[in-house]
Amino acid sequence: MKTIFKSTILLAAAGLFVLTSCDDDNDSNPTLTQPTTFVLNEPAITGFVDMEKTPTVALTWSQPTPYNDFNAPVVPTYTVQVSPTGQFNQAFDESLEDNTGADFVNVNETYSSGKDVNINLQNLNRQLLQLCGWTPTTTPERLPLAVRVKSTIRDASFREYSTIYSNVVTLNTVPYYVELKPADPEIWWLIGADIADGSWGGDKAKCVIPMQTIDGAEYDTKTGQGEIQWIGYLGGNGFKLRGSLDDGWENQIGQNDGGFVKNDGGSGNITVSEPGIYKVTLNTAELAKAAAGDNTTALKIEKYDGSAPVFSGMAISGSFNEWGDTDMTPCSTGWENHDWYITYSFAAGDEVKIKQAGSWDFNKGGSFINYGEGMYVYGVGGGANLVFEEGGTYLIIFNDITGYIRFIKQ
Repeated sequence: MKTIFKSTILLAAAGLFVLTSCDDDNDSNPTLTQPTTFVLNEPAITGFVDMEKTPTVALTWSQPTPYNDFNAPVVPTYTVQVSPTGQFNQAFDESLEDNTGADFVNVNETYSSGKDVNINLQNLNRQLLQLCGWTPTTTPERLPLAVRVKSTIRDASFREYSTIYSNVVTLNTVPYYVELKPADPEIWWLIGADIADGSWGGDKAKCVIPMQTIDGAEYDTKTGQGEIQWIGYLGGNGFKLRGSLDDGWENQIGQNDGGFVKNDGGSGNITVSEPGIYKVTLNTAELAKAAAGDNTTALKIEKYDGSAPVFSGMAISGSFNEWGDTDMTPCSTGWENHDWYITYSFAAGDEVKIKQAGSWDFNKGGSFINYGEGMYVYGVGGGANLVFEEGGTYLIIFNDITGYIRFIKQ
């Protein structure tokens, strides 16, 4: 079995951590010292930046020094914090119903260095809309924002130690009002020896498979949290769940002593006792309540007792190929497969359905539901053709048990 570990430096406590020596040692032992601040540079812009028309703004800062006398590999995680008041008393938390007293936001992305950091101003504007509750008439014409950076060290369970802050700089902005859309449902990814090609790689569909929203389920409009699922074949070789494919395994679910554990970099792979078709269900709202390293009941893995026929091939068919077959690729080739993928370019007005290769006995249509990365569909047998309102290239992932189709724009 393969277990994925996240390499971190464990600090015993926040504050000063010193590696000392006995009297007969020499003076070359490394000493890890705790800095108290670091320098955030003034943004290289003049005047007020239009947040609607300017995609990003660049920030740079220095590495906090000295963390040690001999360059031990201590890698902080950085978070940019922005406040319209400059007070930084309480962070806004989208998962909470009541954010009374919140006066700053944590920019969504985290960073490993202060070089070439670009802050997405549209995302920041959305966060400020939620924080301040602006309306079309109360959105300020100009707004100076206080910006600072938080630096933390994290242990193997992602607990934060040795938090320090940079100086505060001012970013002059022109915010704008926009109707806030409900948050996309929070999706986790399956990865491992039982999933797709079993390589533990990061290529979507080929190596990792997204879990699926459930038709009729409710998802929190602020956080996107709710119940998601995947149904497919598990061979007992092991897998894990990842919350994101670009967070360095910060958000993950593994297994310890038969229980499922959240964000423990040393946890083992999740295994089933015997090969078969399983239903994997994750309640992301319940998962959010668990602390790093805690066991969680938010994940359930149960034997699936529904119909799961095995197909030799699957295809996309539509107006773009005169309703012929353009073959999809099975995600799994070494064992029973129920997930399929293809990357294809469509023109505006193109119609498409998913079908069994060489036959229309099994086919899925329906209607598109838009989300941030593209669209998804609760596929219906013999359902309506899917019509593209605008052209584009999409990675299509299809599960032949649930009929769920995910279109990820490339």
